Amino acid sequence: MANITSTIQELNLADNFLFRKVMGDTEICRRVLEKILNVPIKTVNFPVTRETADIAPDSGTIRLDACINNGQDAIYSIEMQCCGDGELPRKTRYFQCNIDSGLISSGESCTKLKKSYIIFICTFDPFSNGRHIYTFENRCLEDLSLTLGDEATEIFLSTRGEKDDVDDEMKDFLAYIENSTDACAQETSSPLVKAIHKRVTEIRLDRDMELQYINFLQRQEGI
Repeated sequence: MANITSTIQELNLADNFLFRKVMGDTEICRRVLEKILNVPIKTVNFPVTRETADIAPDSGTIRLDACINNGQDAIYSIEMQCCGDGELPRKTRYFQCNIDSGLISSGESCTKLKKSYIIFICTFDPFSNGRHIYTFENRCLEDLSLTLGDEATEIFLSTRGEKDDVDDEMKDFLAYIENSTDACAQETSSPLVKAIHKRVTEIRLDRDMELQYINFLQRQEGI
């Protein structure tokens, strides 16, 4: 028990268990989305639908609906990635298929499909280009100014970025993912990171969370 208690105290946000618990806070999740997308998010919620039910409870995937301030709804799938296996681009196709198949049935109008964003937060550089953020959408190869307009976007964040391509708060957020300590939270002036660390501290001190983490470890080990 003592070892597991020590382990939960030392978890970083990159850990699937801690990531899901923190992002399960709708206000924190809303603020993280605002930061990543650089648009005001009005509300978020976590729908229980077929595509969310198929996600393994121990995975690092968070799927949610969100409404931006202009009233437009979108679906977001956020996942922590700690292993660069080269499959992430194809994984976006799988996630997109799951999202869309959960919104409409065969024969229904595609107008029911919502905007979708698949977001991977990586503890490595997925494209080895030194960026903190990579954003993709479908474009015409013959004219890159022409977008397909399918309203599907894939975003990859990297904690190992080196370029000056995001603001200081985003850099602090990405640094905190792998160093979720009191010292890291104290050094930043980011209100977002401080709010996240407050929730991380609450989870670490919560006896029920400790028991949930023990059960999580036992499932991982097949006990």
